[in-house]
Amino acid sequence: MTNTAPKGVEGIFPYLASELNLDPSSTVITQFKGGYSNLTYLITSPEGEFVLRRPPLGLKISKAHDMVREFKVLKALQKAGYNKIPKPILCYEEDAIIGAPFFIMEKVNGLILRNKIPEGMNLSSDFFAKLSKNTVDGLLALHKLELKDSGLLELGKPEGYVSRQVLGWSDRYYNAKTDELKEIEAVSDWLKANLPKKEQIGFIHNDYKYDNLVLEGPDNPEIKAVLDWEMATVGDPLMDLGTSLAYWAEEGDPDILKMFNLTYPKGNFSRAEVIDYYSKNSSLDLSDMLFYYVFGVFKVGVIAQQIYKRYTLGFAQDPRFAGLIHVVNACGKTAFKSIQTHKI
Repeated sequence: MTNTAPKGVEGIFPYLASELNLDPSSTVITQFKGGYSNLTYLITSPEGEFVLRRPPLGLKISKAHDMVREFKVLKALQKAGYNKIPKPILCYEEDAIIGAPFFIMEKVNGLILRNKIPEGMNLSSDFFAKLSKNTVDGLLALHKLELKDSGLLELGKPEGYVSRQVLGWSDRYYNAKTDELKEIEAVSDWLKANLPKKEQIGFIHNDYKYDNLVLEGPDNPEIKAVLDWEMATVGDPLMDLGTSLAYWAEEGDPDILKMFNLTYPKGNFSRAEVIDYYSKNSSLDLSDMLFYYVFGVFKVGVIAQQIYKRYTLGFAQDPRFAGLIHVVNACGKTAFKSIQTHKI
């Protein structure tokens, strides 16, 4: 008897049988909960555990959902000798099997911190202090990867990256706009008018935060693997740092902006401490860090706006998405306040 596959991966069992020799009668597939974008499934079988990634159902909203490209990024990182990734296994580039391209990778076991400390788990301030340091160290390591000989340089077009990102994310906002939110539109205008004169080049993740890190466990915040590489590319590393800072919520931040990252419990670095630590361990010029932070907050707002738009059109039914317009508004207000106060 063949088990039933969940929505989004119907029809996958014959492929798993032919390519991975997984018996449909003893293979179980469940969807991971908690994500806001691409869909992730756990494949459990006597032969082992695997993870399948596919784009969201319905409206395709950006190249960020390119599964084939994410697979190629993982393969390129593997070739470059970067080992904090799940091993990529298979990629299917057509729509024929489940209605969209997908790829399969190994399952890395460990602790992934979502927006709440798991029930019954006690994480100390020392744990979060070490995790903060490990997280920034991990970002620095990515930004220092050798690009040319490794082949990573072929994954992006670094020249003009910052300008393209600002214009691209602004266009995405207006294409997904549902409400009149004056602050976020003012932020879009400010970013276009304040592009940094100097660009730096490195390999960047573009969604680097706690819930994309697999840790050793509640007693050891060492990073075993970094997940969700769909937006990784070659560009300005400070755009990456800015995005991480945008997710780096502090205790005094609006509650609605604490839903993405557990960086606010006691022991964590503050945003200022993240910037200071990064600066002391990097040769990059951080004098325009306000711009990169404002861009990061703006981008988080646009991502929320895109998902909210899909929700209003009926493509996404997750009840969490109904409140994302408030995230968009909070991002606009936060970024606009930073511009006015020159504080991150």
